[in-house]
Amino acid sequence: MRELSLHILDVLENALAAGATFVELIIEEDVAADLLTIIVRDNGRGMDEEQVSRAVDPFFTTRTTRHVGLGIPLFKAAADRCNGRLTLSSKPGRGTELEATFQHSHIDRAPLGDIEGTLVAFLLSGSCDLEYVHCVGDETFRFHTAEVQRELGDVPLTHPAVVDWLRGFLAEGEAALASRR
Repeated sequence: MRELSLHILDVLENALAAGATFVELIIEEDVAADLLTIIVRDNGRGMDEEQVSRAVDPFFTTRTTRHVGLGIPLFKAAADRCNGRLTLSSKPGRGTELEATFQHSHIDRAPLGDIEGTLVAFLLSGSCDLEYVHCVGDETFRFHTAEVQRELGDVPLTHPAVVDWLRGFLAEGEAALASRR
């Protein structure tokens, strides 16, 4: 995939498919340490040890609609290519955590890409509480759907005016971080 945000979207969609009601996405860019870390945690149904060990196999999937599962193996390959790694931990009934690290300056590291579009697509695809934290150096941008939903009351996050606001808010938050890289 050409952008890391597409890998992130795939993992977020996996969380929805696993029945998650809460997902945490953390992106940490430590330019001084030359490290980019992406963490996705969910409270979905989780996986047993065998499923975790097989999740990086492109010919393993729990889906019944196809016989391959390329998302996590491709994410792992992207991290491996950039002097990083991908780790996956999970417990049945307790959820899953994926952590991918990359050498930030590596020539083969894909750009983060359209993270705002990824987050909006995820929010439109299901009813799941999302906490998003993106750190670049000592600057942090935070977004939590529960806080927004409290302000909106009965207005859904999928309302067109809210979606427009979300796009702008997320873009503004990400733009503020871009100058710190």
